[in-house]
Amino acid sequence: QVKLVEHGGGSVQAGGSLRLSCEASGDRYEYYSDYYCLGWFRQVPGKEREGVAAIDSYRSSYIADSVKGRFTISQDNARNPLKLQMNNLKTEDTAMYYCAAVVRSFCFRESFVKPESFTHWGQGTQVTVSS
Repeated sequence: QVKLVEHGGGSVQAGGSLRLSCEASGDRYEYYSDYYCLGWFRQVPGKEREGVAAIDSYRSSYIADSVKGRFTISQDNARNPLKLQMNNLKTEDTAMYYCAAVVRSFCFRESFVKPESFTHWGQGTQVTVSS
């Protein structure tokens, strides 16, 4: 089992910053603590869920072009929370943000970072950016 709990959503004006965190736990996550991928996805009503960033247990990472240079994904080690630092936020960043996980996978390739690649999901945290 892999349990994911997100924190840190909220409302901010355009140009501001927010940091999301995701705590991963569970026996399956701990068993594969050197072979997993964690990711951030976002979704707005009526649109498909899109991959924002991902990082694996080797600390290889992926950042979507739409947020490159503004968002940073990090995780010190498997026991620490996954983080997403979001700077210079834009109104188009408004969405529900989800933490996702899959074990026995690495995820530095863009082709991998899509919803169907991940098996476990958090409950989501809302990010709202106003102009």
